[in-house]
Amino acid sequence: MGQADVPHVYFTAEIGVSEEPLREFVRTVAGSTLPDAGVFEDATPGNWAAALRQLAGILPDDRPSVVVLDEVPYLMDDQGAFESVLQRSWDRELSRKPVLLLLIGSDLSMMEALTSYGRPFHQRAAEMAIGPLNPADVATMSGLDAADAIDAALVTGGLPVICARWRNGEDLWSFLARELADPFSPVSASARLSLAAEFPDQAQARAVLAAIGSGERTFTNIARAAGDIAHSTLTRATDVLIEKRMVAAELPISLGPSKERRYRIADPYLRFWFAFLGPHLAEIDRMRSDLTLERIRGGWASWRGRAVEPLVRDSLARLLPAAGLPAAPAVGGYWTRSNDVEIDIVGADREPIAQRLLFLGSIKWLEASPLDQHDLIALHKQRDRLTGEPVPLIGVSRSGVTAAGLDAAFGPADLLEPWRA
Repeated sequence: MGQADVPHVYFTAEIGVSEEPLREFVRTVAGSTLPDAGVFEDATPGNWAAALRQLAGILPDDRPSVVVLDEVPYLMDDQGAFESVLQRSWDRELSRKPVLLLLIGSDLSMMEALTSYGRPFHQRAAEMAIGPLNPADVATMSGLDAADAIDAALVTGGLPVICARWRNGEDLWSFLARELADPFSPVSASARLSLAAEFPDQAQARAVLAAIGSGERTFTNIARAAGDIAHSTLTRATDVLIEKRMVAAELPISLGPSKERRYRIADPYLRFWFAFLGPHLAEIDRMRSDLTLERIRGGWASWRGRAVEPLVRDSLARLLPAAGLPAAPAVGGYWTRSNDVEIDIVGADREPIAQRLLFLGSIKWLEASPLDQHDLIALHKQRDRLTGEPVPLIGVSRSGVTAAGLDAAFGPADLLEPWRA
């Protein structure tokens, strides 16, 4: 917008519907590039209807302008008050100007509801689903190196409202200490709002999400952790969660069929929230986030080692062909029911039943422990349990590779590269 020299205002709503978001909106417009923006300093509107009417009054009639309202779900309520005000303002004033009004929100269900049948903004907007920031974007916003940026991506999930609070070059623990000290920070509050909107009356789905977020991955263990719920109830709940793209259900990639389906929370931020924040919100609310932070430190290495796997697989799928490896139509993992065989990376010609395995790999994501010869020996043994063919072996490590004999090795910078292209 600035490069095109288009008058514009970009407002990001904070959490909660109160006078504070309105005051911040007024300050934002007053400091924008819209002509006559100073009117908002001279006359402060007392409500959203007046603010939007005043905004329409300063939009140019003879050239385009852009108005962006980010995190709109934070302004919405159960009664649809803000939606009604926005709809009336659009119909009566804003739509008469050559203005592009962009309504943005990270809560998919609430944004879809905004234009659904029976709601005030129905048939007044075109919808476009935009994914979260990718790991390379997170690196750019945070000013971190590749390894630390991947950590940041796992915590923030690439949500702009959270990433925007990351100070340039700030390490993970400083960021978490500051954000968790604020009970209203998007780090702890975004998931609460999203879950309240997605599942207002579905306690079972929430319980299943919590069970998966605690680390349970199999159907039986999830049912037990969710309160020994019935098979049919769990099936309905997982179907809803998969449909809403909140949970991924995956089968191992192998040369034969398998029923060993595993479940994981698809969004990295929600995965982090359920593991470390959701069960301990009372601590954060009573200003004892120091306890929460210490718990995160204690479980970080183990949690991160599992959480980084989907990101690594996605990155490899984008990166290949490279380092002598072919492009892989399918990149996943392999496991058995007893977990006596568990291979972090499986590249194949298709999934879940492959005709040909293209490569197998191991992920070691620790600060000061490179992928070494012992890890390679273990990978050789795992390969022998899956196939008798000399399938190429690869290693992915946060802190380097010392093993001799791998067909290819990748580090944090390699994983970020395909996201930059």
